[in-house]
Amino acid sequence: MEYMASNLKVQKQLISSKNILFIQDIDGVCIPLVKDPMTRELESKYIYAVKEFAEEFFVLTCGEHEGKRGVNRIIERSLGSATEPKNQKLYLRGLAACGVEYQDNDGEISFEGVSEKELDFLSKVPSLIKPKFDLIVKNIFPELNQEDINFHAIKSICETRFSPTINFNSLFDLVNKDSEKRKLIQISFEKMMNKIILKAESEGLKNSFFLHISPNLGNKNGRETIKLSSKDDIGSTDIQLLIKGAVKDSGVLFLLNKFIETKTGKAPFGDNFNFRNSPKSLREKIDLCKRSIHIDDMPLIVGVGDTVTSKKNNDEKSYLRGGSDRSFLEFIKTLGNEFGINNKIIFVDSSSGEVERPSTKKTGLIGISDIYDNLKFDIVFKNGPKEYISWFIELANKRSNFKKNS
Repeated sequence: MEYMASNLKVQKQLISSKNILFIQDIDGVCIPLVKDPMTRELESKYIYAVKEFAEEFFVLTCGEHEGKRGVNRIIERSLGSATEPKNQKLYLRGLAACGVEYQDNDGEISFEGVSEKELDFLSKVPSLIKPKFDLIVKNIFPELNQEDINFHAIKSICETRFSPTINFNSLFDLVNKDSEKRKLIQISFEKMMNKIILKAESEGLKNSFFLHISPNLGNKNGRETIKLSSKDDIGSTDIQLLIKGAVKDSGVLFLLNKFIETKTGKAPFGDNFNFRNSPKSLREKIDLCKRSIHIDDMPLIVGVGDTVTSKKNNDEKSYLRGGSDRSFLEFIKTLGNEFGINNKIIFVDSSSGEVERPSTKKTGLIGISDIYDNLKFDIVFKNGPKEYISWFIELANKRSNFKKNS
């Protein structure tokens, strides 16, 4: 881990940079990972620190802003008020649902690029999942009665507007340390979610959806590879049905477009740019930036995430690399290299939450990165969200003072 820069050095550089932009994941970064998303908590001091950064901060998450499971509800709970966040502009500005749902500090939502037909199908998905969920659970856990199954269904089927999700944590609790049973849960529900995509196709939504598996082992032929459970790693914990094109690296382009428009008055990729008209490959995304963004307008970007995976392939020579934060962090790093800017990548170790993950404290970067990995972290917060938040709050105060005095 000798390439880790000391975080004080990075902090100093960020305090005095002319033009910076934070793009940060939420779950596992500023909110500890929990098995039941309805119990998530966010420190109120962090919410005020985000406000200090003003236009220099965006979130980029696969969770959602709105709805009963949304981050906005967590903010209202943290501040003990349903009106204060709107009045004081304290909602987290940025993209949710992996790049579909944008909101400003007032909590005003927009979702360009999504059709009514797609929204209508997404709204039906939880009720399509329920009977299939019952069958799978009865098959794996024949001893459970219907009441128990319903209890787990409520925890496992997430009725989110843009990203209906099946979460395995509640069922994983039933199997204790039995990784074979966990695998069976993962494989059964992946099959089930693929059938829902086939149903969408039969209803005329051929190119509308894909499965986002978290954490995953990368992308093969346009499909994310599920990370099957092993004795020391729980593997994938949820599968989301997402709208095609909703990937975090496209989200970075959308946020850059907004950021530069706020700074200069002109949106480099045009006013109507969204995830649907984003280029697909990393190379095309870089080329778009090089064509459209003047070097003076390009900020130093700080990418912050916690879901990055690396697993040695069976042939021992290559690695399967994935994780829902990897693509956007790699894009930020490569973009910085192309523009001659030393963008910063921060990794927050979320293994100390309720969800088992590889731990930097116990085994270093094993399971997260490897020696051949192009993605190198500038800072690793081994103690998880708590440590990151205190660093972030301190940085926000110092940055705010620097801007006032310069």
